[in-house]
Amino acid sequence: MMLAGPIVPTILALAAPNVLNVAMMSLVSISDSWFVSQLGIVDLAALALVFPTQMALGQMSAGAMGGGISSSVARALGSGDRAAAEAAAAHALVIALGMAALFAIVFVGFGRQIYGALGGSGRALDGAEAFASVLFLGCAAHWIANSMASVLRGTGDMKTPGYALVLTGALQIPLTGALTLGWFGPPALGIRGPAMASVISFTLAAIWMASRLLGPHAVLKLHWPKGGFRWASFRDILKVGLIACLVVILTNGTVLVVTGLIGRAGDAAIAGYGIGSRLEYMLVPISFGIGATLTTLVGTNIGARQYARAKRLAWIGALMAGAIATAIGFVVAIWPDLWLGLFTSDEGALASGRTYLSIVGPVYGFFGLAMALYFASQGTGEMVWPVVANLSRITIAVCGSLLALDVLGWGVRGLFTFVAMGIVSFSVVLAFSTTRRAWTGA
Repeated sequence: MMLAGPIVPTILALAAPNVLNVAMMSLVSISDSWFVSQLGIVDLAALALVFPTQMALGQMSAGAMGGGISSSVARALGSGDRAAAEAAAAHALVIALGMAALFAIVFVGFGRQIYGALGGSGRALDGAEAFASVLFLGCAAHWIANSMASVLRGTGDMKTPGYALVLTGALQIPLTGALTLGWFGPPALGIRGPAMASVISFTLAAIWMASRLLGPHAVLKLHWPKGGFRWASFRDILKVGLIACLVVILTNGTVLVVTGLIGRAGDAAIAGYGIGSRLEYMLVPISFGIGATLTTLVGTNIGARQYARAKRLAWIGALMAGAIATAIGFVVAIWPDLWLGLFTSDEGALASGRTYLSIVGPVYGFFGLAMALYFASQGTGEMVWPVVANLSRITIAVCGSLLALDVLGWGVRGLFTFVAMGIVSFSVVLAFSTTRRAWTGA
């Protein structure tokens, strides 16, 4: 199917488990906000402060470095080199452990300074630090689970990681309620509850995923590589994964800077923007539902030197993702309280969120298309253009926002307008990148 099957049925068949997975991820994200909203507006602001770094954990482990892992495995299998694919799996585990340690050092050791720089203060800053300490001290679970899932996806097995993460995510929702609000008897941990629930559920997922690569019927065996660990195998993953992590930093950097600028207006404004931008973040896993499939399909076809088919797969998948994001964007732009009302009734937070969704929501289709093309680009093993696309986005969003606030006096509405323009630029540059040599075999 991956090398010769009809394109749309192949994408749909492989993407279905991923789509179920991202739907569950979205429910988990919504439930986290809802449970924390029951604690009060200050805790909701704390969650908004830490949310970009929380999403960076998921995006880097599953979509960025995970994409590098899937790409390496898929290209090796596409070229018929099973030994290289198994070596990639072993090297992926080592990379996962190293990245988990790095995340713990940065976001636990320097968490208070980071969230304070975003405009957090007082109780909101204390809550952000408490949440981050629990989450990032236990983030090895997230890195191992998502890295092993990426190995399986690289082989074309979308079902195992999809269903494993769906079931553990379904467990995470009531567990979050129990640990946050004290449901079913355990002591209420408050803002720490969602973080603890996430660590527990991903630990179970990591055990599940590793067992499928260690068992007697494993489609790809996880074992100590013959000849030991080699830089060439690390490099094949990192040349995609590290650059993709840079893309995540640039993407989240846009939200972080905007959050800091919004912070001038107080906790209610941060909370409203946090709720609104959470929907934009949820478009990433929605695009990932199709995009993870595109990484594997494009990588396998590039490995087999079927460049024209790889490009057709990428564009058809990207248009599918763009159509879904367009529908979501227009619904929330017209009826923003359908989303915002799930989390707060505070008028200040609602006003900020409505302004954001009315301006940025209509361009969500461009964001969905761009993210799908970004995941497809990982399959080529060439990541220069995704970096250029993200640089154009963050330059327009940040510089334009500062211009709108400090020079033109356009206020928050002007700031959000430049955020929308950055998203359009992101899409246009990535669309252009599919005409370059990585997609043609030249």
